[in-house]
Amino acid sequence: MYSNLREYIDRLEREGELIRIAAPVSTRFEIAELTDRVVKSEGGGKALFFENTGTEFPVVTNMMGSSRRIAMALGVERLDDISARIDSLLKEALSPKGSLWEKMRALPLLADVAKWFPQSVAGRGACQQVVWQGDEVDLERLPMLHSWEADGGAFVTLPMVNTLDPETGMRNVGMYRMQRLDKRSTGMHWHIHKTGARHYDAYKRLGERMPVVVTLGGDPAYTYAATAPMPDNMDEYLLAGFLRQKPVRLVKALTCDIRIPEDCDFVIEGYVDPSEEKIIEGDFGDHTGFYSLKDLYPRFHVTCITHRRDAIYPATVVGVPPQEDAYIAEATERIFLAPIRLAVQPEVRDLWMPVEGTAHNLAIVSIDKRYEGQAHKVAQSLWGAGQMMFNKYMLIASAEDNIRSFSALGRLLRRVDLERDVIRTEGILDVLDHATATCGFGGKLAIDLTGINPNSPVEPISAPRTATPCGGISLFDTRFTEEYSLLLLFADECRPAKVDVEEYLRKNNIHNIKYIALFDYQAAGPMTPSDLLWLAMANSDPRRDVKLLSGGELLLDARSKHPGEGQNPKRFPNVVMSSTDTIRLVDERWAEYGLGEKIESPSRRYRKLWLSPRAEW
Repeated sequence: MYSNLREYIDRLEREGELIRIAAPVSTRFEIAELTDRVVKSEGGGKALFFENTGTEFPVVTNMMGSSRRIAMALGVERLDDISARIDSLLKEALSPKGSLWEKMRALPLLADVAKWFPQSVAGRGACQQVVWQGDEVDLERLPMLHSWEADGGAFVTLPMVNTLDPETGMRNVGMYRMQRLDKRSTGMHWHIHKTGARHYDAYKRLGERMPVVVTLGGDPAYTYAATAPMPDNMDEYLLAGFLRQKPVRLVKALTCDIRIPEDCDFVIEGYVDPSEEKIIEGDFGDHTGFYSLKDLYPRFHVTCITHRRDAIYPATVVGVPPQEDAYIAEATERIFLAPIRLAVQPEVRDLWMPVEGTAHNLAIVSIDKRYEGQAHKVAQSLWGAGQMMFNKYMLIASAEDNIRSFSALGRLLRRVDLERDVIRTEGILDVLDHATATCGFGGKLAIDLTGINPNSPVEPISAPRTATPCGGISLFDTRFTEEYSLLLLFADECRPAKVDVEEYLRKNNIHNIKYIALFDYQAAGPMTPSDLLWLAMANSDPRRDVKLLSGGELLLDARSKHPGEGQNPKRFPNVVMSSTDTIRLVDERWAEYGLGEKIESPSRRYRKLWLSPRAEW
């Protein structure tokens, strides 16, 4: 693995996976717009190394933003190599074989595991070569990105936030965004479900300040481990050691007893005082593709900053998918599939979280089906397991079905019995899910695709080539009707509060459709199929927005919701995008960046979705 972040970047450059940009660029909007264009190009584009950021430090973005680069970051040729290692480890460790010889054979395995545990070392690390204390502490010297036009400010987007449980001493390393508030403080955006928030509550009960140390950079395995859905009270640096096949070497922070990787690029030390009133943090263009709006979070006070002499500032850009986090999620799928089989559902064969679901909104699972109702068991069990509790929509297919093929899934979806095969419940959702009326709680829906013959006959679909607008619906789209039995409808431009889909189907003589997705008129023009799937998953709550019509069709209402009307959320956010000024600036400077043929701004597609009334809501 890598001795530091620079070693990893050098490898990316040698293997043609990185582009250096020597032209001066601004950390305010410009880097984000460039990164957004590149990461949405085929295969995730290249990593970008910005040499001239107007600060003392270069910035790297998109460093794990492709299937190849995330594998390289974790030291393997393919992510499945990690899956195979975990499978082998678990089979050996949990083997029921009981002879003395077989137990002795497991001893080398135990010795290998011991080698992965983090090691504390004396003295200072490379991460502490340069120290800023007292008046030198200044967060504005760091090239934090101000990514999008409606963001509340500049944010640290790849922090590894190190905290300790004050009662057990157990370490947690989480990734919680941090908004720079001034030269010496940031927000600390940990959600109520996260371990960092639990540690905060424990310090509050004790009436003590909470020490916090934030690290950036170093071996990219550290960054990945901070994002991973590790069980509570399990050390993320143990996972990093497993991925590196060598232990993480930890040094003591300068101002508290928290230990951090010696080879990181930056260390930001400080504290959170639970007795202080929380501060307003946000808005932030989030990984959901929408802004997470202003809310109250703790203030992190910075007391010391250290860094390597050759420090590189790592950053990621989040927004409308796909982004770099989609490839990080791909690693999580492969790494945690074996533990899911072991601890939750042994019948699970594969798990896929399409990028359009932004990690939590859509999961597709295949299982070894042996009995009726097994899909119900799997759905309910996964919805109660770790971060899978945030899942909103789930498809469950048989092991022989190719769940990573939308076409194969379409053949199954066309043959579903919607009255029998739809599983509905309520439960915990991501706090960032803006569609729910109750923050962090809403509907969940799964469809049982197991046991369906994809070649069985289906009723012919009857739909006209053109349709008459009525019932508050202006346009329709049949691109997905033949393959998925899905009809797209777009509400009138005036966006009435209610539409009559059944009247539209009746007056236009549309029959034997299984699924209908209803969108705002604004989504009718520039949206790609991927965009529409993302919008449908993000903009709906299965509890409120999914209904079975009298003709047997399943309707999903993916329109923007008017806050305060019935079960609608109190606030509804805008879509994340660059400003027209930023797009124009990058277009005009494109030749300076050395990125080859110009890539059009993805934000142009989403401009129609930016509805000015939302800003007033």
